Amino acid sequence: MSPHHLPPLNPPRPGPRPLPLHLAIQLAILSGSLAALPLWRHGSLPWKPPLDRAAAELAARLAAAGTEAGPAFVRALAVEAAGRAETFLAGIEAYRRHPYRRDLADPPTAWRAGTTRLLDYRPPGGGGPPLLVIPSLVNRAYILDLTARRSLMRYCAARGLAPFLVDWGAPGPEEAGFTLTDYVARRLEPMLDHVTALCGRPPALVGYCMGGLLALALAQRRPAGVAALALLATPFDFAAGNPAEAALAGALGPLLAAALAGGAPLPVDGLQTLFSLRDPGLALVKFSAFAGWRRSSARARAFVAVEDWVNDGVPLAAAVATECLLGWYGANSVARGGWRIAGQPVRPEAVTVPTLALVPARDRIVPAASALPLAERIAGARIERLPGGHVGMLVGRRAATDCLGPLTRWLARHA
Repeated sequence: MSPHHLPPLNPPRPGPRPLPLHLAIQLAILSGSLAALPLWRHGSLPWKPPLDRAAAELAARLAAAGTEAGPAFVRALAVEAAGRAETFLAGIEAYRRHPYRRDLADPPTAWRAGTTRLLDYRPPGGGGPPLLVIPSLVNRAYILDLTARRSLMRYCAARGLAPFLVDWGAPGPEEAGFTLTDYVARRLEPMLDHVTALCGRPPALVGYCMGGLLALALAQRRPAGVAALALLATPFDFAAGNPAEAALAGALGPLLAAALAGGAPLPVDGLQTLFSLRDPGLALVKFSAFAGWRRSSARARAFVAVEDWVNDGVPLAAAVATECLLGWYGANSVARGGWRIAGQPVRPEAVTVPTLALVPARDRIVPAASALPLAERIAGARIERLPGGHVGMLVGRRAATDCLGPLTRWLARHA
């Protein structure tokens, strides 16, 4: 191959997924200001209560300026919208071309079945109390080992614990027909037994987000085989904290059911589309801010690391997508006692092991109103309210102080 035709060492990222959807949503948001102007002038545009006062003050200033100010205001509004669009696009392009690439090597694999691996992060000598760390099925496991300095797994190992990380991988031929029962009974239970055999004692379970519900089911099914349970930003009441989202899930139910009826996995971009609908303006805020950051700064690298993980999702087996999207979100089956594993309802009241729930205050993915009822229904559970967000609790600048430190100290006492 000619040197002139060699591929670049770091080709640009495809952008936040799905990029066309993000661009279309933000264009609609920015152009919507011009479209909504006539409604505002006629007093028929509803404002969020926190914006009422500012809107009234602006209307009064325009009225005082007279009718001649109208065209100038429209031009200024158009210029502002165009400027914000340029900033957003600049942030997207800066992200796509940032030189950061995750280069951490995986630790040894302690157990494997299908596309699922159990990664062994034990320190030299084997460490102390074992941990079985269970992430969500819809994102890659390495959010728990993002970088050498932002890693729950390495933090635990450095403090004498013996952590093992479940790496689900993407569904392969075997997992394509899996249900959540299969993931608990055919993946987590054998891994639980394997860790117990390796370490000579039952592990504590650490579940993050959706993984917390899988850990909850495992702790209920195997009470004698689990030392303790830690739930990190784990959802429970899917109708709490965001009723509009629950209504949207119900409205999309028939479409999702039709899309999943053929048994094909729900693709990554389908999942990312659903996530985008939860907070349509988030991408505009994030990438517009990123446009102004120094590319070599630590916070820019951290931003890119997290965004790479967000966009590195995996498909979801059709039956699992049906259980989660139509059952958990659409019917609120978890809080209502309708979610079952191997035919048995998953009930927090049935969990008897020591339990810790870490609930971030600024979590947009799992609002506190969704997570708190779970801990409140487990007898004796300890609840820690954290100041961070859903991902920031693990990899933010204050993660070690606010989350990882309290978590590892509690695990050292109870695991």
